[in-house]
Amino acid sequence: MHEEKETYPEGHFVGMWMGIGMALFSALGIPLSIATGNPGLIGIGPALGVAVGLAIGQSIENNYKQQGKIRPLNESEKKRKKSTSLLGILLLIVGVILAVTLFLFLV
Repeated sequence: MHEEKETYPEGHFVGMWMGIGMALFSALGIPLSIATGNPGLIGIGPALGVAVGLAIGQSIENNYKQQGKIRPLNESEKKRKKSTSLLGILLLIVGVILAVTLFLFLV
């Protein structure tokens, strides 16, 4: 029987595990901020999740790359990655402008 080798695009496991890490660690910041009385610690959960997810995802990606299961991005994936990055930056800018505007009008 012929067994076909499944390949994954470059960055697949890093992105997936960063998302998983953020989801798992997001709940860590809320009890920590309540216990210490410091609301600034709410953001520590997602930050730790990104760090842990990045480490796990990169190690899996390196392992799969050694096995030859990681392929470079094709043109449609590059275009999609570029357009979603631009959309994310645009939404971030709009969100910051909206937050500053609301803050200035409410204060």
